[in-house]
Amino acid sequence: LAWSCRSLMAVFLTIAGLGIAAAPLAEILWSIARPAQSIWPPIRYTAFTPLFVWAPTFALFGILIGLGVLNWGELPFPRWLRFGLGLPLIVLGNIVVWSVVAGFGVHKTGGAPDGLQTDGLYRVSRNPQYVADIVMILGWMILAAAPSVTLVGLASITVLIAAPFSEEPWLRSRYGREYEDYAARVRRFF
Repeated sequence: LAWSCRSLMAVFLTIAGLGIAAAPLAEILWSIARPAQSIWPPIRYTAFTPLFVWAPTFALFGILIGLGVLNWGELPFPRWLRFGLGLPLIVLGNIVVWSVVAGFGVHKTGGAPDGLQTDGLYRVSRNPQYVADIVMILGWMILAAAPSVTLVGLASITVLIAAPFSEEPWLRSRYGREYEDYAARVRRFF
């Protein structure tokens, strides 16, 4: 009975994780196809905008953690790989993402227009926060060694890779030549 409850929970979390990843991906694809009706980045920033950004993000990371705990070590990854590569990637990703959020600001991370960010890690990547999130997810996929984490993790990474493509038209329209010059000298990811 305990195994079946654990399995049901893993199935539920996997479906929830894929659903949570699918929603922002659909918004991003809509925004790429119809920039004048963009959902992300939002046409109009409100006090609730960060909630719509951070709630799914934290829910998805929570689901990835839960799936990792439930299905820990199901894939035959060697221990040295899991702890020697997975764990450092998680730590590195967290250091980068939270230092970027601290420098960038929670409001700007949530879609607030507040000047073009080109300093700090934005000198080497136009999207260091997305890169760091991808690194964290890859690290957790390796450390947890669970098929369900891999599935939801890949869906999450797809969202993170797609997001800049909906943001770039907004940045071009908002910052014009300044953004064009920046994009010409700094890579999208790394």
